[in-house]
Amino acid sequence: MSYPVLSHCLPPRTADKSVILCIGGSDSIAMAGIQMDSRCSASLGLHCVTAITAVTAQTNHALVSLNPVSSRALKQQVESGLSLHPKAIKIGLLASIEQVYLLADLLAHCSVPITLDPVLATSSKGNTATDFMITAMVEQLLPLCTLVTPNIPEAKRLLNLGDNDESDPWQLAQKLQALGVPWVVVKGGHETISSANQTHVHDYIAGPEQLFSLSQPRIKTHHNRGTGCALASSLSSLMALGYEVRDALIIGKMMMQAALEAAQGIDGQQGCVAPQGFPSRHWPEYADQCINKNLKPLTFPTCVGHGEPEQLGLYPIVDSTDWLERVLSQGVTTAQLRVKELQGTALQTEIGRAVAVAKRHQCRLFINDHWRQAIAAGAYSVHLGQEDLQAANLSAIAKSGLRLGISNHSHFELAKTLTIQPSYIACGPIFTTTTKVMPWIPYGMDGLDYWCKSLLGRPLVAIAGIDAGNIAAISATGVSGIALITCITKALNPEQMTRHLLQQIEANRT
Repeated sequence: MSYPVLSHCLPPRTADKSVILCIGGSDSIAMAGIQMDSRCSASLGLHCVTAITAVTAQTNHALVSLNPVSSRALKQQVESGLSLHPKAIKIGLLASIEQVYLLADLLAHCSVPITLDPVLATSSKGNTATDFMITAMVEQLLPLCTLVTPNIPEAKRLLNLGDNDESDPWQLAQKLQALGVPWVVVKGGHETISSANQTHVHDYIAGPEQLFSLSQPRIKTHHNRGTGCALASSLSSLMALGYEVRDALIIGKMMMQAALEAAQGIDGQQGCVAPQGFPSRHWPEYADQCINKNLKPLTFPTCVGHGEPEQLGLYPIVDSTDWLERVLSQGVTTAQLRVKELQGTALQTEIGRAVAVAKRHQCRLFINDHWRQAIAAGAYSVHLGQEDLQAANLSAIAKSGLRLGISNHSHFELAKTLTIQPSYIACGPIFTTTTKVMPWIPYGMDGLDYWCKSLLGRPLVAIAGIDAGNIAAISATGVSGIALITCITKALNPEQMTRHLLQQIEANRT
């Protein structure tokens, strides 16, 4: 399917609202279904158009009645919704096999992401789907979808497995993916609570060459109606805003944790989750089951405080020891050596020289990429990009006592990074840069402020597109470090520019 895959930290501000089409049942007590879909999408600033598949009557204890709409009425609703060109489609409760075939026909040529939340029974313990309907969903709808979000019992029914089948959630996710849907989230909230998982809820995700889990502390609340609807509609809404699936998963999980935390009862009875909009906390724990197996929980030494300067400050990135000497002579205390051209002995010699210069100036020098040479040279620290994490031996870096900085551009990358617990986290691009081609939407000042609030207490380095004209505003956000390249190296007088930048940072932090 063709749909936006750009990552960014906050929904982009646009003149018009984006549209999401939600197809599902109406819940008479408004705790799930279309009513919950509308609340979730509205909390993210979207316009939700709807197609009602059934009018249900239900209480907190039972599904009283399920009243399907006619195929003609559903067709007219879906076509009306499609006329507003939705950026994503979410499918929930389907009430007849005719509806399954109708939607498969209507959506066959849609080029936007489709999320299927297979509602096979309601929270009030009423079955809504026959075996024939489930077979039709698997054969007709699943191949059209970008994402499917069953819980464990629903996954087993989709795969025609019995309740006593011993397939673990990973197997369920992979078997569903094999049926033709790129992304599968098997929700773990229905796992049997045991000593191994009673404190956390785990979701199991299979994607293209991806197999990972996201876990968060289990929030013990009785007010959890609509959880499945809320997650699926949040994920679909986030994709409508332009988030790539993995980023949508991270943000969606954060949203759900906040929604459960804010849930309240209704007139002394069970209540539903309460969508709070775009989240800035409740980061899920990431665990990779397929690739990047060396991404294990580690803790690297701090690079601020505890005997180190309290801030990273101005953070020039240079490509030679000669350039390093020039910026350090002006009072810089943090820098990065990024050497791309040298190899072998020449590379080791250059890194050794840079380490010696940095020690003489009492500078925190981060060696980009070349972690083996950094360890051999007795360097202070290493900086790695996301593409380097799989190949690097993070345990060896940690064992050597080196600090570690990691580049991040999106929510998914940051979730992985938080597992590693590096010495600092670099986030960008803040502004458009010509240094390298980046597929990410620049954060801007609002985005940088969001990251600062999200990572409260963790050293944050802002990077990309920063220059003398915006460094004062960047510094005022409270970031620990400000990384830049061409602003210094292409200045007419690099030393003078370095001093000016240092003064700007100091003036905006006092």
